[in-house]
Amino acid sequence: MKRVDLSRRELLAAGLLAPLATPALAQLAEGPIVDTPSGKVRGLIDHGILTFRGLPYGAPTGGANRFMPPQPVKPWKGVREATLFGSSSPQSNPAGGDPNVIMRAALPQDPPGVREAEDCLAVNVWTPAITGKRPVMVWLHGGGFSSGSASAPLYDGANLARRGDIVFVGVNHRLNVFGYTHLASIGGEAFASSGNVGILDVVQVLQWVKTHIAAFGGDPSNVTIFGESGGGAKVSTVMAMPAAKGLFHKAIIQSGPGIRSGTAQDGARAAELLISELGLKAGDVRGLQAVPQERLLSAYFNIQPKLRAAGVTGGTFAPVVDGLALPRHPFDPDSPAVSDDVPLLIGSNRHEATFPPFMPINATERAMDEAGLLQRIKAGFPKADAQALIGAYRQGNPNASPFDLLVLINTDRIFGANTIVLAERKIARGKAPVYVYRFDWESPAMDGHRRAMHTMELGFMFDNTIRVAALVGTGEGNEALAATMSTAWANFAHHGTPSAPGLAAWPAYSPANRKVMVFNTQSWLGDDPAGAERRALLKALG
Repeated sequence: MKRVDLSRRELLAAGLLAPLATPALAQLAEGPIVDTPSGKVRGLIDHGILTFRGLPYGAPTGGANRFMPPQPVKPWKGVREATLFGSSSPQSNPAGGDPNVIMRAALPQDPPGVREAEDCLAVNVWTPAITGKRPVMVWLHGGGFSSGSASAPLYDGANLARRGDIVFVGVNHRLNVFGYTHLASIGGEAFASSGNVGILDVVQVLQWVKTHIAAFGGDPSNVTIFGESGGGAKVSTVMAMPAAKGLFHKAIIQSGPGIRSGTAQDGARAAELLISELGLKAGDVRGLQAVPQERLLSAYFNIQPKLRAAGVTGGTFAPVVDGLALPRHPFDPDSPAVSDDVPLLIGSNRHEATFPPFMPINATERAMDEAGLLQRIKAGFPKADAQALIGAYRQGNPNASPFDLLVLINTDRIFGANTIVLAERKIARGKAPVYVYRFDWESPAMDGHRRAMHTMELGFMFDNTIRVAALVGTGEGNEALAATMSTAWANFAHHGTPSAPGLAAWPAYSPANRKVMVFNTQSWLGDDPAGAERRALLKALG
């Protein structure tokens, strides 16, 4: 087998070696040629794992295909080299001042050489071998519905594929204005699904997996979709889409319970503002398709304050209940029947709110007194009994500082409470098991102030703690916790039940048996941990 000899500089320039990779140069070799229904491809072998980057799963999405549902990729002749990552969906503000910059600074981003381009429908595949029938895990990246990329080094699937003996598929798809401009009421039937083409890209990926993954050693009859943050919301949304039924068989939602989607009314208002911002005539959707990528992205960023001023604050340029691709809200008022038979693993982190975009973490904030906490809670819950809410959290956390309590309350408001709401609505259908976890491990990095923040579990679940040492540190217990979590996730993909050596037997969650697996240096099975606090929060929210 031919050896690939590249210097570290060349690997970085090509996007093959992540900036946060281990000091040792990756041992890359030329991979075998794989014959797929779309054509032959050749990737790389990295420490025994076959890696295929930038594989197209759909046709280009620019020009006349902009705002249109994805189309299958056209077959090619010859051998396609699959050694470089594909493009990420456009997401950076051409004028600067990108509101996602804080989020991006908190996590490793695309390796050098990866560009943003409208033609972004591509997957990255990691597999132990091209023979056999392994479970398939399809990863939907975070960043809400507006930013992110499957090429980020944190999402490297090699270690998860190796440890779990699974085939890992990371997905790039259309985001923000390119994926979720709702033009149905403006452009008519031809644009009926335009507000959901980004999530329809995910359905197209699952179709690609069904027809292509066997060539990479995967089992198309055993597919798990999973994602974190915005990726978890994407999983929630796909679970309510009739077009996805039968294309996946298990689901994992990490810190991203998607209960409701945007409305057609708000989506249409956002599209009208976009057209106006670009100086196009009202209803000129064909002109909108012809606007250059950068100009369209600039207009998208420019109208954000105008949307807020108009009171259009939720669900714009994100999936919309259109009565077609997404006929209902994902988990409101109940769990969608279309995914009744899909087992679910769901959870959140103990201190989600310490993630940089969510709340400031500085000396002044950490020194907050009881009066400051009461003021914050009154402002955040104007119709609630602020003292009662604080009291509930104080009773469950008697040694917590006022700032600590604010973190816990904000965490439950953003993620924790809805995680259980979604789980209970799914359980109420009585068709498939639901397993619930909470990630409590506190990072010593960043002066220890971020604790178990949003995204902190990812390095462990992917078994990629070395890649994110700036977030998780280099403690002796990291490797053991990573082995436990990645094994539990892989076993869920294999068997529909999460398990790992040394982990207690993990029963399904139910109203009568509210067992939650709490991941920490010493993981343990909790009995509705922080349940009283959660109920107090839901009461405060009305």
